[in-house]
Amino acid sequence: MPDSTVPPTPPVPLSALLARDDLALRRIAGPDDPGTVVHWVHTSEMADPYPYLLGGELLLTAGVHIPEAAGSGTYFDDYVSRIVAAGGAALGFGVAPVHDTVPRALVAACERYGLPLLEVPEQTTFSGVARAVWQLMAQARLSELRRVTEAQQSLASAASRPDPVPSVLRQLAQRLGGWAVLYGPEGAEIARAGREPGAEVGSALAELAGVVRPAEAGAGPPAGAPSAGAGRPAPTPGARPPAGTSRAGGAMQPGGPAEGGRLGGSADNRRSRPGGEATDAGRPQTQPAGRPSPSAQPPTPAPPNRPHPTSATDTVSGTHLAAYALGAGRRGFVLGVAAPGRAPGDHTIVSVAAVLLSLLTGEQQSGTGAARSSALVRLLLGAAPEDVAPLLGDGRRWVVVHARPDGEGVPDAVAASALGAALGSALVDPAGDVLRVLVPADRAPDPLPGWTLGVSAAVAPEDWPAADTQAARALARARATRAPLLRHAPRPALADLVPHDEAAAHARTLLAPVTAHPALPETLRTWLSLHGSWDRTAVALSVHRNTVRQRIARCATLLEADLDDPDVRMELWFALRQI
Repeated sequence: MPDSTVPPTPPVPLSALLARDDLALRRIAGPDDPGTVVHWVHTSEMADPYPYLLGGELLLTAGVHIPEAAGSGTYFDDYVSRIVAAGGAALGFGVAPVHDTVPRALVAACERYGLPLLEVPEQTTFSGVARAVWQLMAQARLSELRRVTEAQQSLASAASRPDPVPSVLRQLAQRLGGWAVLYGPEGAEIARAGREPGAEVGSALAELAGVVRPAEAGAGPPAGAPSAGAGRPAPTPGARPPAGTSRAGGAMQPGGPAEGGRLGGSADNRRSRPGGEATDAGRPQTQPAGRPSPSAQPPTPAPPNRPHPTSATDTVSGTHLAAYALGAGRRGFVLGVAAPGRAPGDHTIVSVAAVLLSLLTGEQQSGTGAARSSALVRLLLGAAPEDVAPLLGDGRRWVVVHARPDGEGVPDAVAASALGAALGSALVDPAGDVLRVLVPADRAPDPLPGWTLGVSAAVAPEDWPAADTQAARALARARATRAPLLRHAPRPALADLVPHDEAAAHARTLLAPVTAHPALPETLRTWLSLHGSWDRTAVALSVHRNTVRQRIARCATLLEADLDDPDVRMELWFALRQI
């Protein structure tokens, strides 16, 4: 479990505090470690501050507790050793009003015990130091929140692209500066992105994915995967670690799978109390290659009635690894990430990606799915669209959206699901390279990155076929004009002045010579809608411009009409809208 003594605010590097000109702090003893951080500030004049420290503090003192004969005994050694045992991050000594200088014996003791010692000048108050620490914490927290927010937005945008899974993985790898991979139920890699690690790290990540994948979901890492590396004990086949464990340095270690909101590992900058070995947190104790740690044992199988872990962490060759079971692990998909470091907010960013990937790889089994199935059965058995529409939602009016990815290739089922989620509808029909989506009219579609959309007018269910035609024409025009989205804009037209039956009869008579060739009416309609542009018509129809020229010439011949005449074009356009 996360350490409840560590505050939720991000720690402050001691170097950032020393860089403040207004404080004028000076390091006079102890290691110059850029990794030293301060969790909070505490002032004490106790000779033994151990009982009052939680760890990670910058302890401030004016030396009131120091006896006159302290320099000739072990007083300073005892004092500093207790601060180190309590996990103190650094000691600040104020040179007024009690002492004019920092005692030399205190400087020597801090050097011996490796505790950073700061000289606090007379003009700097202890309250000023505390205020500076909290200001730096607030800035770090704001920077972390801004980073997480930007990452959430970019991941959500990636999930709506035509290739949602690779796009999400690319964004995640970019945000972490590492590698992201999606494993299938059998352990095979479905997609990957980012800077690939070495064979040892890649194998360790595949092994870690097997830790969080239920035994019934798959068979662990794919066959033929490279070994986990020298010095890493092979896991027992089918064995799984107990829930609530994490991996560090190749051996399972106690601790939550996502400690304190960080990307794995134990709480930072914590040292053990007396009676336990003092180690630097977050630094795994590794063994030489080929010599397994005596304490490293194969994972013990979890009891059948114990919850299976849904996430796990590891550290291999200085690379931090994490694996997340998607969809609570029921389907066997696992997200694995490998990053060179653990920055604040990494765990939150990976969690957002895991949720998005769970939705993209998940199966929709809900009451809504049952209603859609019922609507389909009723339509197949002869029910009218207006009778089954209430099963699909509360909307009384609908729009039809035709969508086509900007790049090459045919969108798959995952892309179709992602598009439906972005448009707010699960009624998606993959029809070749075009996806058709039925969307309630109150959810007005917006342009989506990577897609070209054509949107129909809002219609009642009985007019769905007409709306489908409108959306198809809007998509063709959007592709021809390279617009991300075009809507059909209904308005009173000349055709409304003529009875529909009479208009349809006139259209059939006028267009009879070309209707025997299905490609000709559609080419003529598209060409007229694009003001006679050969290039745009070719793009809209996905044919060569010479093919367009040949078809239009054929139409002119069969209709015995001059297609350069505006009156002829207007009459043909009127007729084409009736068929």
